[in-house]
Amino acid sequence: QVQLVESGGGLVQAGGSLSLSCAASGRTVRSYVMGWFRQPPGKEREFVTAINWSGFTTDYADSVKGRFTISRDNAKDTVYLRMNSLKPEDTAVYYCAAGGSRRLSRVDYWGQGTQVTVSS
Repeated sequence: QVQLVESGGGLVQAGGSLSLSCAASGRTVRSYVMGWFRQPPGKEREFVTAINWSGFTTDYADSVKGRFTISRDNAKDTVYLRMNSLKPEDTAVYYCAAGGSRRLSRVDYWGQGTQVTVSS
């Protein structure tokens, strides 16, 4: 069993930056596709970004492309999300995920979520 724990959420002004981390425990996630989803207030959970096991292949939702960067450190079983030029519409609960396929169409494990609030 894998446990995913996110950290780094908080409140930031529009145009600012924030970094999230997701640490895995229980077993290694080195072979998994890792990524992030988010759920804005009153909306469904949506795909944000994913990274393959080697870190060489990444995918992004169009809404965050060019502003967000995903990376991973397999030695630490940790995935990161750097968010720049944040907008109020980025406000959401951000969930770390581990699973398969490039855009995480299959999610095996979820984190508990971390709140990101962007003020205008």
